[in-house]
Amino acid sequence: MPDESTPASGDETTPAGIRHAVSPDRTRRVRRLRAEVEEAHSLLRLQEDAAPLEVDSRRVRRHRRRAVQAGRLHALAQDAAARAWQASRVRSVLTLVALTALVGALAWSTTGVHLTLTLSTAPGSAAWWGAWAVEPVISAVLLVVVAARAYLSTRGRVLDHPQLDRVERGALAVTLTLNVWPYLPFVATRFDPMTLLAHAIGPLVAVAAVTVMPVIWAEFAALDHGDTSPGSHVPTPSSEAVTEETRALASPAAEPVQEDVVTVPTGVGTPIVQAQQLPTLSKRAAELLPEVDAAIAAGQLPAMPSGSAIRARFRCGSEYAREVRTYLSERHEGEATR
Repeated sequence: MPDESTPASGDETTPAGIRHAVSPDRTRRVRRLRAEVEEAHSLLRLQEDAAPLEVDSRRVRRHRRRAVQAGRLHALAQDAAARAWQASRVRSVLTLVALTALVGALAWSTTGVHLTLTLSTAPGSAAWWGAWAVEPVISAVLLVVVAARAYLSTRGRVLDHPQLDRVERGALAVTLTLNVWPYLPFVATRFDPMTLLAHAIGPLVAVAAVTVMPVIWAEFAALDHGDTSPGSHVPTPSSEAVTEETRALASPAAEPVQEDVVTVPTGVGTPIVQAQQLPTLSKRAAELLPEVDAAIAAGQLPAMPSGSAIRARFRCGSEYAREVRTYLSERHEGEATR
């Protein structure tokens, strides 16, 4: 016989020695285990829903937005008017840079010319002040010729006149001579090649700018941008079209489709043949599909398993599980319409 001093299983003794039956459901271990089981069932039900896996992350949306913008910029770059506008901007920038170099070179040349003309002139005299205007006057004539040639080249006309050539070359030769004369050999008291080169920089840069500007403008004027009339612009793709294109590129299951011919009976007994598109499976998904069908036939998976169930059953990637799930869903819809 059991010892009466030892409480039976499921009983506990009060200080007065009275025994009370304790329900197993009230123990702490049972309550904790029941909570774990309920939590596990809830997690399994939630994991079968693939909606969280199909939601685009912030990084995916950012890349998709950049892809859409890149598509629009690419389409705009094919537009004739856009190409003409871009060429005009580039030509303006190049012209601004060349004019800046020309003005800077002529400003440097002005100091050299003034120094040469005032070697034997008292500082502050009328001749000393007038010497500052010699180089700007020569430069003004030179700039007129350069600007005329550059502008006419944009109109398809090359300004090539012998008298203009003589004026241009003469102005540059005078500017160069006035800059380097005091530093030439047999003229300078002590010849220094670096000093000669430093005073020749201004005229040489001016010659380079005057030479290249008309040529560059003529080449820009000869560019063929295509038909720039208002009705011939290349249409910019809509955001919906670009979004669908980028989504198709980003989706692993976006592959060529094949047509499965399905016969749909009509009320008068005449079959109508319609084409239902089934997605072509990737290599991994095609290998996975017979195993999924076998598991469905064996009752190990439901008739329409979710992507999470397929992934948990066969330990495959989520993209292949979604691919097989989509294929099974569309195949089931096609069989239902037969």
